[in-house]
Parts: sequence; structure tokens; C-alpha cells
Amino acid sequence: MEKLFQHKYSAWVLVAALVVLPLAVQSFGAGWVRIMALALLYVLLALGLNIVVGYAGLLDLGFVAFYAVGAYLYALLSSPHLGENFEVIAAAFPNGLHTPVWILVPLAALVAAVAGVVLGTPVLKLRGDYLAIVTLGFGEIIRVFMNNLEYPVNITNGPRGIDRIDAVEIAGVSLGKPLQLLGLQVHQVTLHYWAFLALVLLGIVVCYRLQSSRIGRAWMAIREDEIAAKAMGVNTRNMKLLAFAMGASFGGVAGAMFASFQGFVSPESFSLTESVMIVAMVVLGGLGHLPGVVLGALLLAGLPEVLRYVAGPLQAMTDGRLDAAILRQLMIALAMVGIMLARPRGLWPTPEHGKAAARPQGAPKRGFSLLRSPAPADAPSLGEAAR
Repeated sequence: MEKLFQHKYSAWVLVAALVVLPLAVQSFGAGWVRIMALALLYVLLALGLNIVVGYAGLLDLGFVAFYAVGAYLYALLSSPHLGENFEVIAAAFPNGLHTPVWILVPLAALVAAVAGVVLGTPVLKLRGDYLAIVTLGFGEIIRVFMNNLEYPVNITNGPRGIDRIDAVEIAGVSLGKPLQLLGLQVHQVTLHYWAFLALVLLGIVVCYRLQSSRIGRAWMAIREDEIAAKAMGVNTRNMKLLAFAMGASFGGVAGAMFASFQGFVSPESFSLTESVMIVAMVVLGGLGHLPGVVLGALLLAGLPEVLRYVAGPLQAMTDGRLDAAILRQLMIALAMVGIMLARPRGLWPTPEHGKAAARPQGAPKRGFSLLRSPAPADAPSLGEAAR
């Protein structure tokens, strides 16, 4: 009981430190708090993908599609874009569409979950590389759709994207404006950071409860051996669809928050590179292990910004011969390769299951049977008796 209390006490101390952290960092500039807020969004995305890849063992390379669905849904329902292009909507909402966040976020999660089921239904029989290729194609299809749904009817504004998106407003407090709190001015990026942190903590609790539930155990059984799980009565079809839907809902919520945070969305934000980075966060952190997934997401989200300060001086040393952006991508790739060589199972892998604990020397063996008495110490083995 004392250890459990200490563990909960440490968790609350960590949460309090994370809440206070942006207040200390914002004095060095809002840019650092912005990096921290975006890192929390990636943590939320990694938690969703971990349900699909880490728990159910379904390799999904198109997870960014659900991110795009949530972002565009929020953008369309909280910006003047639809009112400017559709007279019916302009007549029904003369003041513009300003959908409240308590409707938009659940709706984004629901629509993304439906998109996850749409993706999962035709790929139920696929595994491994084939599943990865199909999900990769789904992610590209969504991006191309967003890029081309401008003619003949302008829905997504094509490659120009959607701007003038409303910021999230919670209890009358807009996250898009600075707030005076106890005599201290809190920047809008700090307010977004707190909102993202609350969603991440909620996501961790949901994932933890799923992991220890009957559904989570069914997912892990499918991951280890789908045929054996099916023979034991697990409905693999429904469990796979549920994994796709649950993971996609996390992506939809993260996308909605991203649209509110940026105030602008375009297809360029949902490229294949983003999807690969999210998969790398889960794999490098530790498949199926929540602390490892969070650690991997934070490191890979912050690493590009840290390396920005390394690539700049290197570019100056070569008189501009090296492109800083390409050099930064090269260093990120080298860091990922180094991590995989040093820690093949991830930075913080899940404890291995199914292995017996080390037995002290001289201790009696477990599993004593009444049908068989223990053999004497000097009795010959089966091999010696056969010889």
C-alpha cells in the first residue's frame, strides 16, 4: 500500500510539474512553448496508433488520414469557408458557422472512427506488408482528396487550404487570446498546451484501462497469434474493426486540436512523412508500452527542433553548400538508426510476458503432481536409461 501511494504521489507531482512548465518556459519565448504543445499533439497521435499497431499488431502506415479528417472537419465547421461557398449555409447561419468545441471534438472522434471502420473492413484478411501497403494507399487517397475537392464544388479549397479557423473556447475562455491569471499574462500557446496536456492525460487513462480490459487482452491475443485467438473464441473481425475505430478516434481529436491551434489547415500538413514519423514514435519508444510510446513521441517531436540549432552552424561552416533542412532530416535519420541498433525493442520496451521467473537455486519446482512422485537425485535420466 505504501509503494502504491508513493507511485500515485509521484504521478501527481509529475502532472503538476508539467502544468507549471510552460509558465517557466514562456519567459524564453513563445516558440519553445509552441514546440512543447505540438509534441503533446504527437503524443496523442502516438497513443492512438499504439492501439492499432502496439495492441492489435496491425501495421497502419496511413494513420495521418484520420488526423486530416479531424482537422478538416473542425476547419469546415468553425470557419466562414462553407458560408462563402454555399448560399444555403450562409442563409441558415448568417453570422457564420461557429460550432462549439463540445460538439466538434466528439464529432471529430466519431467521424474519424467511422473512417477507421471504412479502412478496416476491406483489409481484415491482410497481414504484414500487404496491410501496410493498403493503409499507406488510404492515407494518400485522403490527402489527394483534400487537395482536389475544389472543383466543381469548392469544399476544401484545394491546395490553398482553409484559414480563419476559430480557436477553441472553453467555459467562455478563448484559447486564441492571452489570459490574465493571478496577475500573470498567460500566452495563447500556453493555454493550448494545457488543453493538449489534459487530452493526453485522458488518452493515457483510456489506453491504460483498455490494455487491462478484456478487449485489450483480445487485441494482444490477435497480435501474438490470430489463428489461436480465433480458436479460443475471440471474434477477430470485430476486434480488429474496434482497434481501427478506437485508434482513429484519437487521430480525429488530435486533428481537431491541430486545426484550432494553427488556425489554418492544408493538405501539406498530412503528408506521408507525418505518418511515417508517427509510426517511428511508436516503434522507437516501445510497441505496446505506454511509457515508451510517450517517450518516443516526445523525443521524435522535439528532436527536429533541437537539431535545427545544429544544422544552422554546420550550414554556415560550409558557406551555405549544405541545405539546413536536408541536413536536419539526415541527422534525424541517423539518430533513429542509432537508437534501433542500440535498443532493438525500443527505448522503453514492454516487459516480456510468458517467461517463468528466475527460480532460486535449490528451490523446489512448481507444479507438484500427485500422479508422479519426484525422482531420486541419483536416478538415471531418460537418455541414460535408453543407452
